[in-house]
Amino acid sequence: MQNIQQIFDRIQEHKQKQKDIKAAYKDALESSGEYREIKDELKQLRERKKQIENTIKEQFSSEFTKLEDLKIDIESDNELLSDIAVTKMMKGEAIEIKDKNGNEYEPRFTVKFKKMV
Repeated sequence: MQNIQQIFDRIQEHKQKQKDIKAAYKDALESSGEYREIKDELKQLRERKKQIENTIKEQFSSEFTKLEDLKIDIESDNELLSDIAVTKMMKGEAIEIKDKNGNEYEPRFTVKFKKMV
């Protein structure tokens, strides 16, 4: 088995190489005149699109309020679902979830590392 620090260092090195290549690509794009022109046109179209969306969004204000409430409910229920699944798993109980179509779901857990401040 490889050392966890070596693997972490390799990931960091690959991320830096990725970052360098992306920066070089972005520089090449920015130096293209045609790219900049199209980028400006796209910006104007996005602004116009946003204006149209806002106009229609005003007409659907009550639906958007309901949408935000549903979003909060879903986030809350997902957190509750996760808490229950972890509790059941810690007790050694099986976790079984099925949707309306009979599709079974299994819990997936991940480990992430965050830089310590």
